[in-house]
Amino acid sequence: MTQEKMRINRRQFVVGAATTGLGLSIGFAIPAASQQAFGDNKKGPLTPEVNAWVVIDADETVTIRIARSEMGQGTLTGLAQLVAEELECNWDNVSWEYPTPGENLRRDRVWQSFGTGGSRGIRGSHQYVREGGAMAREMLIAAAAQQWKVDAADCVAANSIITHKPSGKTTSFGKVAGLAGTLVPPAEVTLKDPKDWKVVGKPKKRLDTLEKLTGKQVYGADMMLPGMLNASIKKCPVHGGKLISFDAEAVLSMPGVKSVVAVGDNAVAVVASTWWRANKALDALPISWDKGENVNVSSASIDEFLQEGLTADNTFVGNKVGDVSAGLKNAAKTYTADYSYPYQNHAPMEPMNATAVWTKDRCEVWCPTQNGESALAAAISASELPAENCDVHKLSLGGGFGRRGAADFVTQAVLIAKTLPGTPVKLLWTREEDMLQGMFHPVTKARMTAGLDDDGNLDALHMRISGQSILATLMPQAIENNDGMDPVVFQAMAPEGDHAISYTVPDLLVDHAMRNTHITPGFWRGVNVNQNAIYMECFMDEVAHETGQDALAFRQKAMTQHPLALAVLNKAASMAGWGKPAEEGRHLGLAVCKAFGSYVAACAEVSVDDGELTIHRIFAATDPGYAVNPQQIEAQVSGSFVYGLSAMLYGECTVKDGEIEQQNFHQYPSLKMAKMPHVETAVMPSGGFWGGVGEPTIAVAAPAVLNAIFAATGKRIRHLPLKDQSLA
Repeated sequence: MTQEKMRINRRQFVVGAATTGLGLSIGFAIPAASQQAFGDNKKGPLTPEVNAWVVIDADETVTIRIARSEMGQGTLTGLAQLVAEELECNWDNVSWEYPTPGENLRRDRVWQSFGTGGSRGIRGSHQYVREGGAMAREMLIAAAAQQWKVDAADCVAANSIITHKPSGKTTSFGKVAGLAGTLVPPAEVTLKDPKDWKVVGKPKKRLDTLEKLTGKQVYGADMMLPGMLNASIKKCPVHGGKLISFDAEAVLSMPGVKSVVAVGDNAVAVVASTWWRANKALDALPISWDKGENVNVSSASIDEFLQEGLTADNTFVGNKVGDVSAGLKNAAKTYTADYSYPYQNHAPMEPMNATAVWTKDRCEVWCPTQNGESALAAAISASELPAENCDVHKLSLGGGFGRRGAADFVTQAVLIAKTLPGTPVKLLWTREEDMLQGMFHPVTKARMTAGLDDDGNLDALHMRISGQSILATLMPQAIENNDGMDPVVFQAMAPEGDHAISYTVPDLLVDHAMRNTHITPGFWRGVNVNQNAIYMECFMDEVAHETGQDALAFRQKAMTQHPLALAVLNKAASMAGWGKPAEEGRHLGLAVCKAFGSYVAACAEVSVDDGELTIHRIFAATDPGYAVNPQQIEAQVSGSFVYGLSAMLYGECTVKDGEIEQQNFHQYPSLKMAKMPHVETAVMPSGGFWGGVGEPTIAVAAPAVLNAIFAATGKRIRHLPLKDQSLA
């Protein structure tokens, strides 16, 4: 989005709000959707939209509205490509803007979902956004035909030009856009055959790169409004704890401090002229907490709690084939191994933040969010105003990884703003608050038991998962509707669907002993596929080794009924030169899984010298069905490997006295560029389905590396992270 698109002056906002019935009487500068959303009567009417998805200016600029959130993954550009493909516009003229969730409500959810998570940005909306582009194209053609008084069937559109085929007459989109926007949209449209795509499937440059490079990009932490105050907040450091009291008088005389307010029943905030003054006063504020019984919880007690679940009788069954008890009893040989995966923090570079202004008539919020509709719901609830009197303006995200799918920070910002009616207040968490108050990747353990026949074939497999349920905390109704079971726990191990197991086993049981702790869980990039792929793929390597079989050949035997998964596995292995003589000291490891609707595999090449691990290369193969932008897919694979390898090497959140111990990046580091392996990615779109990209590939990097470490050292790593374990 251009800087001009991001700005709207005070008069424009006030006039626009009044003309749309918003009733807001306060005026201030807004980085909002664009001037298309709010008119200025003195300037005359702006170019009308063709439809909800497309606005075309007289200068031929094509503005495509994107409801999903951009947080570095490229969804914005991919969705724009889908619209532009059907629109038949000139890609060089494409710009973009975010509509607001409030406008979505007022227009009967014309843009449908604003949620961006679960790798669903494109795969969850490709159909209707393409239809939006196709409808706009047909309306533009109809407008040109009406001006020419010819049959629209004799007209075609290409590269933002409409041509009347019999006469050769042409006109541009910009010249007929105004008329097109007044026409009735077609009842239905026919979408292009993928073989005819000209924009989709091509490595188009991202639409949001330039402003990041020039520093013009507006993130939530950058937000500025006239008369704005700043807030810093502390919530009880033990999850589930409460606020008892605080001594406001101790800090009210400090420079710039305006107020000290309780936020709900578990937090306190200081509001000041600048954020640094607010935070300094907050650090000096005497606060009393009721930490409750959870103050006695530690990583050791959680570990003991989960360990008991490995042998518990009461479990939820996520996948069952045949009789695993009989299969294991009758096996020629059985093999068992236990694994574990710790808490992880999303740790986006930009801490949680939101800017809010509240009056008795209106509430507005500006924030980076992965779900504008949930942010709006939070604003409505906290403001205690009607839905039509509230709105959320989405800003670019400085990282999300699932954390910004929640809206707790929006609730806090609105509650603070309510104490200062008419004054914009920006709430920005400290890094320490962001680490303490995360919604953590759940902690789990797994016991894997295999039954093998005399030829070393995998005849029986029992996977017992013991650990936390995300849905039990965040979406209890979903658990209730599933008879208490959390289907998310079984990702990559389900019998079918988006997260299906990639192997056929005659006797199979995957079950879950639910063990919930007081630490709030959340949807961390890749979710439960992360640990399940490690458990499954490392165990498959172990079983292959115990039976004297090649790790690739052992998998291949069990994957004959999973051709797409087998194809990416074979591709990754081939790229790495599996089965060929390796460079001295280099060793390979494999992993494969189906997750978020895509098939992914990796083959890692590592060396271990005097206990020092070097990850040289990772060869990746991914089949997402359709590849909207291959370059973005390659970037997502590499980026996801950074996340997955960081967790494998260093990532661990521990609990002491009920609190998360890691409070900043020196205690929760990320993979450094110098340690990042070279990544080669094969994008293998087989067509016929739409899979995800941002999350599935994260899961195969860690098990591939762990299996390669075993090949190099003979040591099995079953418990993460690697940082405190010797490889010597």
